[in-house]
Amino acid sequence: MPLNKLPYPTLDALIKKNIVHDEDLKTLQAIRLLSTVKKRGWLRKEELIAVCYWKAPRAIRLVESNHPLTVKRITQSAFTTKSEEDRMYFLLQLRGVSVPMASAILMLTDPKRYGVIDIRVWEILCETGDVTTNKKGINFKFEEWHQVLVILRQYSKKLKVSARTIERTIFQVHKKHQDGLLYKNINVKK
Repeated sequence: MPLNKLPYPTLDALIKKNIVHDEDLKTLQAIRLLSTVKKRGWLRKEELIAVCYWKAPRAIRLVESNHPLTVKRITQSAFTTKSEEDRMYFLLQLRGVSVPMASAILMLTDPKRYGVIDIRVWEILCETGDVTTNKKGINFKFEEWHQVLVILRQYSKKLKVSARTIERTIFQVHKKHQDGLLYKNINVKK
């Protein structure tokens, strides 16, 4: 893990000591762009593309290959179900959407209830012992995302802040305590 030893005995201590209330400008712009999605009940293709640029631009070609009506139909199904498992299932039907991208769609359209799953958040949760599977933090599945979501919501409720605030705090702590590269790229050409 590219993470130095954390100076916090628990996730609770880590979050309380480092809470980050201010959103970065790029994310704030994306949240504002998507502020009408929840009320409308579905994403437009351009909005899905904006999420992709925010979260994982390398998937842009696949995301752009989705038909606008498919994006509408699938995201409408995702936003109307009450089941988190079904919500994730629907979003994963879109080309170029992985579990982290789906979590970004949910967070950018409803930051109060959702955060993003990514390797930084996952590594911190592994280090604190709050999650114990998938130590590499790759190829996330629904179960792993749901574990993170439950943790984010527990702290969100406890501290009376958004799930995004908790996730952003964990993300920033990782950046502060990261040692070396986040990803090992063996195909680097000089």
